[in-house]
Amino acid sequence: MDTDIVHHGARDGVTGSCHQLFFGQDSLLIDCGLFQGAETSPDGRNAADQLEIDFPVDRVRALVLTHVHIDHCGRIPWLLAAGFKGPILCSEPSARLLPVVLADAFEIGVTRNQAVVERYLRLVESRIRPLPFKTWHTVHADAAGSCRIRLQRAGHILGSAYVECDVATPADAAPRRVLFSGDLGAPHSPLLPAPKPAWRADTVVLESTYGDRSHENRRSRRERLQKIVEQALDDGGTVIIPAFSIGRTQELLYEFEDILHRQRRKPGKYAARWEKLPIFLDSPLAQRFTMLYRELAPFWDDEARARLRAGRTPLAFTQLRAISEHDAHLANVRRLSRSGEPAIVIAASGMCAGGRVVNYLKAMLGDRRHDVVFVGYQARGTPGNAIQTFGPRGGYVDLDGERIDIRARIHSLSGYSAHADRDDLTRFVTRMRHLPGEVRLVHGERGAREALAAQLRAATGEQVRVVI
Repeated sequence: MDTDIVHHGARDGVTGSCHQLFFGQDSLLIDCGLFQGAETSPDGRNAADQLEIDFPVDRVRALVLTHVHIDHCGRIPWLLAAGFKGPILCSEPSARLLPVVLADAFEIGVTRNQAVVERYLRLVESRIRPLPFKTWHTVHADAAGSCRIRLQRAGHILGSAYVECDVATPADAAPRRVLFSGDLGAPHSPLLPAPKPAWRADTVVLESTYGDRSHENRRSRRERLQKIVEQALDDGGTVIIPAFSIGRTQELLYEFEDILHRQRRKPGKYAARWEKLPIFLDSPLAQRFTMLYRELAPFWDDEARARLRAGRTPLAFTQLRAISEHDAHLANVRRLSRSGEPAIVIAASGMCAGGRVVNYLKAMLGDRRHDVVFVGYQARGTPGNAIQTFGPRGGYVDLDGERIDIRARIHSLSGYSAHADRDDLTRFVTRMRHLPGEVRLVHGERGAREALAAQLRAATGEQVRVVI
């Protein structure tokens, strides 16, 4: 079989996803993302140095995006600069979200010159080809080889997909099916239908972010979140939630609306205070994504759409206060850090590597009244990882070159992770009607990949070859 897969990213960590599937002399690229934190590219260069595309792209027939998180799509500008001429294939929701993601990334990483940004976006938008879920699409076919793909819901963020690829060359008796998981979501995530395992695959390229642990269930995570907030109500402090602008932010808003709804229907001890509690969304980008999420409600799951039909507004409620202007943001930081006003603040970036959340952390990490709640993965080398690791020990973190002692309470709610856990990932493979011959584990720390490999081998009775 004249096929091969080359992993250009997410091979030794959880960022920089980029995988090349060959069929004859031609190939397909699955994702093209940025490296983040301390993670390196396959050639050993660190994130800041690894932007350019260091492999030929003249025979890459298409780029397929599993979803629009920056560690999966952030190097598109460099892919285009390297001479890539093919289409960008993605789901219909991702096609709506991608230009907003790339515009923000381009302004931060390349230039804020609006004429250049708009010209770049026009180029990207002319390449985007939205595909419906569950429908085969032929990417390329000639005498030397062929490839067709089908997108299936992955349940990670709105529009996320795993990709089934049928590839063949003249020497093949039958096409070979290769499945790229992208990032798989956890079952019962707010707003999103749970991913369903594929019918079959010969090879599965599987993420392993949480391959060594299990998440708490949805009810317990909501109860923990509510308990943390109610403790802050007693302490007169702020609950700071670093969250990515797309995905986690919208899930958090959905969860807070549900807590407020439950408090109105069956008031608890803190019901009156919940009714007055401000929830600040301090991120212009997150506000834009939240608006797009509302417009894309037809792609929500049954529960979320039922709430809409019942007259509820899961992503827009009375106590939600959006902060757009930078001066208003700075004023909010000053007020909350000095006053005894309880509040919830949701702000980017999710790994505390920049963005408005850093100002809140600099002002409040040193005060015991406040709480920081992590609801997503914190990659090695990021400030979020340092706070998560050393905060409970009374340590410190460096933010903008300043050493900040951590006295605020630090919490991690794994149940809000956008990723499937060890058992979910195992079931994704074992519940296929026909087991794959090979599973390649990517997108995970070494320990997570090794733990998941052991579990997969045991669960399949060594029937599946698991490759780290």
